[in-house]
Amino acid sequence: MNHISDAPPPEPAGSGSDPRLAGSAWRSALDDRTVEAVGALTEALETAEIARGHLFAFHQLTGSADYKVEDAIGLLKAAGHGDLAQRLTTELLGRNVLPGRWTFQIIEEYESTYFDVFRDLEREVRALTGGMPHVYEADLKRRRRSAGEPGHEAEPTEPAA
Repeated sequence: MNHISDAPPPEPAGSGSDPRLAGSAWRSALDDRTVEAVGALTEALETAEIARGHLFAFHQLTGSADYKVEDAIGLLKAAGHGDLAQRLTTELLGRNVLPGRWTFQIIEEYESTYFDVFRDLEREVRALTGGMPHVYEADLKRRRRSAGEPGHEAEPTEPAA
């Protein structure tokens, strides 16, 4: 079975009519297993994106800690503890968090070694759904929402009940 629809790709969400939510012929041309598989990979990418976000948090927090160490060094010097201030300056301020690496290098290596490859492969697999993201979730929305009820509109442009 051909898993790639011959129909033209749908208009992106927000264009007024989202075929993912309408149950259109475009969607019926897609194999449910393919939609589920693409959805699973997209969910995995979203998890990797969260991990990437945690690396940025790690980067920001570590940088902030380094600046706070610098502030503490100044306070120690002012309080007459020059020897301890010097140790912090020499041993901790600007120190690598991993051998030879600051946090920005960890992020860059994660992106180039893993995340960029993951994102590119997910985009390639998503071509099976015409490049549209979240087709699986749109199916869930169609099945689970209470059509005609307030707060259950298919799209922002649909009049509220």
